[in-house]
Amino acid sequence: MQTEGIGLLINYQYCTGCHSCEVACRKKNDIPLGKWGIKLNEVGPFKLDEDPDHTTWEFDYVPVPTSLCDLCEDRLAQGLKPVCEIDCQALVIEHGTLEELAARARELGPKTAIYLP
Repeated sequence: MQTEGIGLLINYQYCTGCHSCEVACRKKNDIPLGKWGIKLNEVGPFKLDEDPDHTTWEFDYVPVPTSLCDLCEDRLAQGLKPVCEIDCQALVIEHGTLEELAARARELGPKTAIYLP
């Protein structure tokens, strides 16, 4: 099975920033320190407004696959999930066809991203 037409959907609205996707990818692919197959980025925290009665904050963790990500092609060929999807403690990473992921992103709404390795 090839990964062409297959991608990752990340619903980062619920990512907890645990780094388990990074660790699983690094271990499976023997990636050295200082490099990543998937990299967790932090956005914020910062205030979106200054309403004295209610302050809204922007604070997200966003896992981003890098060019070292091959979507665990060997695992997909065996009918298995990518390790980042398996080890994600918040269950925010899914793999599938682009059509499936686009439909799923519409269901989930904002703070979703689709990545092609």
